[in-house]
Amino acid sequence: MATQISEVSPGTVIPKRTTTPSRGGKREATQAGFALDAANFFLADVRDALGPYLAVYLLTERNWDAASIGVVMSIATVAGILAQTPAGAVIDATKAKRAVMVVAAVLVTAASLTIPWFSAFWPVAISQATAHAAGVVFGPALAAITLGIVGNKVFTRRVGRNESFNHAGNAFAAAAAGALAYAWGPKVVFYLLASMAVASIVSVLAIPERTIDHDLARGLHDAPPTQGADRPSGVSVLLTCRPLLIFAGCAIMFHFANAAMLPLVGQKLALQDKNLGTSLMSACIVAAQIVMVPMAMLVGAKADLWGRKPLFLIALAVLTVRGCLYPFSDNPYWLVGVQLLDGVGAGIYGAVFPVIVADLMRGTGRFNVAQGAVITAQGIGAALSTTLAGIVVVHEGYSVAFLTLAGVAVAGLALYYFAMPETGEAQSRLS
Repeated sequence: MATQISEVSPGTVIPKRTTTPSRGGKREATQAGFALDAANFFLADVRDALGPYLAVYLLTERNWDAASIGVVMSIATVAGILAQTPAGAVIDATKAKRAVMVVAAVLVTAASLTIPWFSAFWPVAISQATAHAAGVVFGPALAAITLGIVGNKVFTRRVGRNESFNHAGNAFAAAAAGALAYAWGPKVVFYLLASMAVASIVSVLAIPERTIDHDLARGLHDAPPTQGADRPSGVSVLLTCRPLLIFAGCAIMFHFANAAMLPLVGQKLALQDKNLGTSLMSACIVAAQIVMVPMAMLVGAKADLWGRKPLFLIALAVLTVRGCLYPFSDNPYWLVGVQLLDGVGAGIYGAVFPVIVADLMRGTGRFNVAQGAVITAQGIGAALSTTLAGIVVVHEGYSVAFLTLAGVAVAGLALYYFAMPETGEAQSRLS
């Protein structure tokens, strides 16, 4: 299966293989597809641990202020940042990808379940740092397993399907959390997380090991063996690939603008009605996740045809508009309605992110460590986001905080438009 290239360099868009892996039988391949669907669905709740529910719980049940909540969330995010790139390297190197995901799911759940009993500042900070450090495994591992099963030819389409199930799972978990919290209080989200974790473990173990090509899962097999493409490139490829560095900068700005928005909305809703804070937060999440499903499907269907760049620019533009609209009203219906835009921006971002990284790292064998490095970068943006937003809220109010985040999104939009090249095959067809 020869390709039509003469060399492999970081950031080079390499023609895709004309065939996909055929490991295992047809029955196992079908089982792997359904198991991937289930894993993405159930891990949706586990991979983000308590997410924005933590802010609502600490604000309404433990009477924490916004600044303290922001610091705890930033500590957790920093722990994820420190773990992310090493986690990607582990996923590249190991053939026990399923086992790594199972261990991570157990750690995330165990850490989060301690909070109702240990709610002082440092116990909460340590537990969430543990949960976030373990949770960074899921994104790269799912992308790697997907690539190892389906190959590059249909990777974009399969990633769109993965993200669709992920958002459907988030919508289900948020709707369940809202309904159950209304009846039994905010603590119910802890038990819902535990239930989803058990289901996710069963789903991951249902993926047949024989269907995963672990070399392909790390981005090898895309160039002739004589060019050394069956051996991983050095980790220095992360620093010499200019488009990857630009993309990492854009990821920082996207998450700097995005990470604090939903927690801030949750706080505003909770302050208006303490008893309905968790349920209203769930309404925000469900509204966005429902929109994310068709957005992920759109990316899967059109990213190869339209290119990656137009889709990513749309995500940044929508994020900017969203930050500008929140300050117009404190009405819960308005806030939930504006949150629908998160479904467009984040839905596109989540689906196109692994596709762009796979484009840039094709043939290097460093797909997952590159994912980890870029996610580390976006984690820096998220940490800055929650810390800065909490401080701005305390001193200037929620409206100024939202507009500040929108300004960061504008900077990211400009950087991506002027500096980032098209990475997909659409560019080669147009040029």
